[in-house]
Amino acid sequence: MGDKIKKALDYYTFKSTEILNFINASNNLTVEQIIEKGEELAVLEAKITALEVAEES
Repeated sequence: MGDKIKKALDYYTFKSTEILNFINASNNLTVEQIIEKGEELAVLEAKITALEVAEES
């Protein structure tokens, strides 16, 4: 089970970094895009936190 948690954690961390890099590299994001990416990041961060807690247990 720990291996599955680690793989999921790696995946969600990668996706989070990918979104952050997209935001940081863009100079002309619309308000809607910023909100959308912020919501995606919030979901990913919640999943990452939950997986980190599960990994420690």
